[in-house]
Amino acid sequence: MDFAFTAEDEAFRGEARSWLAAHVSEATDRRSWERTLGKDGWIGLGWSEGGYGNRIATLTQQVAWAEEYARSGAPPRSGHIGENLLAPTLLAHGTEEQRARFLPPIVAGDELWCQGYSEPDAGSDLAGVRTMAVREGAYYRISGQKVWTSLAHEADWCFVLARTESGSRRHHGLSFLLVPMDQPGRIEVRPIRQMTGTSEFNEVFFDGARARVEHVVGAEGQGWRVAMSLLGFERGVSTLAQQIGFAQELTQVVRTAVETGAAADPVVRARLVRQWAELRTMRWNALRTLGGSGDAGAPSVAKLLWANWHQRLGELAVLVRGAGASVGPGDWSPSAPYELDRDQHLFLFSRADTIYGGSDQVQRTIIAERVLGLPREPKGVV
Repeated sequence: MDFAFTAEDEAFRGEARSWLAAHVSEATDRRSWERTLGKDGWIGLGWSEGGYGNRIATLTQQVAWAEEYARSGAPPRSGHIGENLLAPTLLAHGTEEQRARFLPPIVAGDELWCQGYSEPDAGSDLAGVRTMAVREGAYYRISGQKVWTSLAHEADWCFVLARTESGSRRHHGLSFLLVPMDQPGRIEVRPIRQMTGTSEFNEVFFDGARARVEHVVGAEGQGWRVAMSLLGFERGVSTLAQQIGFAQELTQVVRTAVETGAAADPVVRARLVRQWAELRTMRWNALRTLGGSGDAGAPSVAKLLWANWHQRLGELAVLVRGAGASVGPGDWSPSAPYELDRDQHLFLFSRADTIYGGSDQVQRTIIAERVLGLPREPKGVV
């Protein structure tokens, strides 16, 4: 694809920038902010199929919106999982009835979603899920546990990867179910309290939770295919917005290096330049992939690139600060969360980048087996 943005794209970017500048101050809470975005047509850009989207937008215009949103300082999106993960999956694999039921509330910002993939014994190795769903008439009865479930405490619905075939193993016998979260006594959400005292993730326990038979996406037993398709959407346009955030973090690290004098060290200076060059390369690679020029391993390559890049940036953030990076911004109290400043949060949180969303080992295995055609990795070998 042509990496340049057209005049129409830039006009669209200007409209997005002006709207955000006028409305970001209205973002008092995340759910009402989703409704504000939906009301003015900023959710579901480019969903032309079935007329479910709010407005027509080309792929490059979707990129422009994502980039301007990241630059604006607007809050993180509560609707990201529904809009950018579930909705494209329904457009690709769902029935017309499923689209008619679930897409309009996502576009309006009225229903929020969470993702029921990872389990205590099946994180990056998603094919190891054990959550079971047993057919009982017009419903499936779901039993099991999911973990690291972002926004589960706020979500109205959860898409759940579960086994619907007793005795099945690995990629076989899985189904992709749409499950309402408002099932007291059948679904329990427990926040995962971290060392800092905060809770960014949740455990979700399903004890006979019900999902309607007509809310299976794809078909029974086709869950792996649908789940992998969804992960491809996860690494789509939103990766460009992610890179805007990375660029802002890099700018701050460079500024700190100059202020502390660390930039005078030629080794540090070379590392900063390399971070900048690699970030530019990731942007062109992402645009190339969105334009249809990538291969089957492109999402895995992208994940390996940004996860390791971000970890190195976190290391640089504390390196250029010096000894002061080890001191918290406030007084510690056993009864209050341990506060982290910006650089400390970047360093500590980025340690997980090479694990969540598919570990580096899993990504390299995908590239080796599915792209390079190398022999499959032996299972059960320690």
